[in-house]
Amino acid sequence: MVWAEVRDVFKSPKFGAIAGCMVTEGTIKRHNPIRVLRDNVVIYEGELESLRRFKDDVNEVRNGMECGIGVKNYNDVRVGDMIEVFEIIEIQRTIA
Repeated sequence: MVWAEVRDVFKSPKFGAIAGCMVTEGTIKRHNPIRVLRDNVVIYEGELESLRRFKDDVNEVRNGMECGIGVKNYNDVRVGDMIEVFEIIEIQRTIA
């Protein structure tokens, strides 16, 4: 699991609310699904719309770095929310 803490929220005319985050654990990758948690309760599950470091679009952001996260179809991100980024791995069934 990858965790990012929302430290600030910015408004963008193109993406709506942008969460200014600090990655606290793991590496955020652009195409992975996310969950937004408030007080340890999942309030939104979806995908990233944008991932930026300063003004640059990036594919990943590592632990300890700051980034801007645009959440697709969700604009109620608040300071103190946690963003969990996860990976869905499909495992082929085998017959033993």
